[in-house]
This record gives sequence, C-alpha cells and structure tokens, in this order.
Amino acid sequence: MTTSYDASPSIDVIDATVPLAPGHATRMLRLQRDKVVAATQGSYDAMFSPTVEGLSVAERLLVALHACSVSKAATLAAHYREQLLAEGADRELIAAVGSGAPVADARLRTVLAFTASLIERPIEGDKASVQSLADAGLSTPAIVALGQLIAFLSYQIRVVAGLQALAAAEVEA
Repeated sequence: MTTSYDASPSIDVIDATVPLAPGHATRMLRLQRDKVVAATQGSYDAMFSPTVEGLSVAERLLVALHACSVSKAATLAAHYREQLLAEGADRELIAAVGSGAPVADARLRTVLAFTASLIERPIEGDKASVQSLADAGLSTPAIVALGQLIAFLSYQIRVVAGLQALAAAEVEA
C-alpha cells in the first residue's frame, strides 16, 4: 500500500541508517510526521555545521561516534565513522573512539568521558563534570554546543532503535 507520504521520499540520516522500502508500514508511519522528519534532519545539519563555535566538526563527529558506540547503535556509528573518514580524521583515532579505547588528547578524552557519562548516567552530568570541560579548555559556547549535541544524539539513537524495532516486528508479523 502506498500513500501520499511515499510520493516524494527524502533521504536523510535516519533513512540512510534505517532503510525502509516505500510502502513499508514503518516508513509510512515515520513520514506521517513530516515536520518531525524535517526537524530531525535540520537538527542534525545544525549540530554538524562548521559554524558551531568551540568544537570542530571532527570533534563533534567523534562525540557522535562515541555516543553511538556506547549505545550499541551500530548503523549510526557506521554513519559517523564514514563522516569522520570524509573529514580526513585520523583512522587510528576513529578506531580508538569507536572501540572505547583511551585517546591521547586530554581535551578529547574529557569530552568523550562527559559524553559517555551523559549517555549512560545522565545524573552524573553535574556541575563538577561541566567544570571538567572548562578545565580542559572548552569555552562556555562549546560546552553548551556539546550538551545540545549529546541531547540530540540521545534522541537520534532512540529514533533509529525504535524504527529498527518496528521494522523487525513488521517483518516477523
């Protein structure tokens, strides 16, 4: 069954990481809220814009890779790994961040620890953890951008997991 929602499907990060065929009930469900689809992709575009102050695009992509790895969001992790390679990031650094191995750069290590803390134990995102970011040299705008990025990633990871679960249930039915 095809509806007008499938008439001109757009391809965004969610579509790329959860491929759903036109006419697929889960795809049509997702496309019923076109404002949410557009806002999700718009947020993604804003989070990785080169105009964000204080954190480079590569640093934000490393944060995303780490958040996805910690969350076991394999398809999103693969997306962010590809984006890092396209940015020309160091392959060993990408592998280390993707596997959870320690990184040498103290600033990045602090950022990744903060990311894992907010993803896994948000209650630990307290004043002391924010101060650790400032102590590592992040400006206030960079800390705010990092917090927004982590919040977006938590949302994006849950959307992808939900769509994957719905698609799997649809296949089993």
